[in-house]
Amino acid sequence: MTTSISIFDTTLRDGTQGEGISLTAEDKVKIALKLDALGVHYIEGGNPGSNSKDIEFFRRARELNLQAKLTAFGSTRRKNSNCEQDVNLKNLVEAGAQAATLVGKTWDFHVHTALQTTLEENLAMIYESIAYVKRHGMEAVFDSEHFFDGYKANPDYALAALAKAKEAGADWIVLCDTNGGTLPSEIHEIVSRVSGIIQAPIGIHTHNDCELAVANTLAAVTAGARQIQGTINGYGERCGNANLCSILPTLQLKMGYRAITDEQLKSLTTVARYVGEIANVVLPVNQPYVGTAAFAHKGGIHVSAILKDSKTYEHISPELVGNKQRVLVSELAGQSNILSKAQEMGLTVSTDNAKSRDVIEKIKDLEHQGYQFEGADASLELLLRDAYGDSIDVFTVESFKILVEKTHSGIQTEAIVKLSVGGQQVYTVAEGNGPVNALDSALRKALMQFYPGINDIHLSDYKVRVLDEKDTTAAKVRVLIESTDFKDTWSTVGVSSNVIEASWEALIDSIRYALLGMAQSDYEPEAPRESLGLVNH
Repeated sequence: MTTSISIFDTTLRDGTQGEGISLTAEDKVKIALKLDALGVHYIEGGNPGSNSKDIEFFRRARELNLQAKLTAFGSTRRKNSNCEQDVNLKNLVEAGAQAATLVGKTWDFHVHTALQTTLEENLAMIYESIAYVKRHGMEAVFDSEHFFDGYKANPDYALAALAKAKEAGADWIVLCDTNGGTLPSEIHEIVSRVSGIIQAPIGIHTHNDCELAVANTLAAVTAGARQIQGTINGYGERCGNANLCSILPTLQLKMGYRAITDEQLKSLTTVARYVGEIANVVLPVNQPYVGTAAFAHKGGIHVSAILKDSKTYEHISPELVGNKQRVLVSELAGQSNILSKAQEMGLTVSTDNAKSRDVIEKIKDLEHQGYQFEGADASLELLLRDAYGDSIDVFTVESFKILVEKTHSGIQTEAIVKLSVGGQQVYTVAEGNGPVNALDSALRKALMQFYPGINDIHLSDYKVRVLDEKDTTAAKVRVLIESTDFKDTWSTVGVSSNVIEASWEALIDSIRYALLGMAQSDYEPEAPRESLGLVNH
């Protein structure tokens, strides 16, 4: 029989304690809905007694009809007081959540140093606080803060704290590696001991200060823990929390446990990237399972092998977690990489096609000049389509000019662009808050009369990297532009010793790629297709 694991997501609480992460109440609502669809069992929304933003979230969350249990976070009552007079506990039980997480001290050092109270009073605080939320009909989750450090320092007291929580009616006893310094072997040994002593459902909450949060969580599960606390993408204070995006697929695909359905697991990559967008944090490309490079292949030998059988260099099928296989083309590419990318685009290419060898040599030459196509798939696709005669000519650039003027009110930038669209000359002028923005505006203005869909495209990221720092202001630069139409995202690259020219090159590729997608879709341009020169050649 498959063992079920309960997933406790604390992205909206512990995750927001990560540096640079701030979520509005609206952000939290959006993420909560995604987490609920993913199938997590508990969604910890925050501390309803700490700020108005969390109060608003709990008010709105009550109307969401979540399948997951909405959970409010708080701590045990203050020392030398009672629960009925504790404002934080009162706010917690009035939040309208089905469950409450109460954090309490289990390390005698913290009791004396942080709380500055007696060991006996701390045990009373734990018992009375849990009993209080239970009297109000809430499920009680006891987060035993610093448990592993406490157990190593004074096991009798750490276990006494857990016993008090159980005696008061705690539904879950969660062991926390709050400082993130415990090793997997220690986690497994201690959780095994606790499971044999405390006859209550055990959970695990780990931090990533030694890059071991995922490993520690999995070790705890094998030792008997049945609730996992973590965050999407591992967001959290200091080095972060246990990353549910790594834990979930490992549990289900490699360890035989069951937490969510297979269909829900297929949405994992989408959820990870969605939460990253809302939190305004760029996901590491090499993040396991859900990163864009998690199933990316670059070496020619690797690509040749995966074309025969993907198991040669992939530990799971990427589709199981909603990701996809990618073949990178670079100076290390072999013919297999080119063939794979061409096939991905629907191009028919023979294995002995001389063009493949030419393209490889061209890519190697371009990368020697400073181009990098691993992070610029759109530019690569355009290059391959040009090489194999499947490109689409929508417009031709005749010239552009930039005027920069310093006035008493600031710097004003104006771009003048002259294009040929289907044999028709178009001349436009636009202002911007810089040269690239002005060029982008002028180019859109010229094309919008033919392709109104251009209005839905915007630049989402712009990066400039100096390639030859020793050349100072005359150095060659590489510009990477990321664009989106709110449905898809694509990246393009340009290289030049002139940052404007490099930006323009990447910008032109971005627009060409967008128009390529429009031409291949059901989108109808304002002018006839023939008049725009939209023909394959």
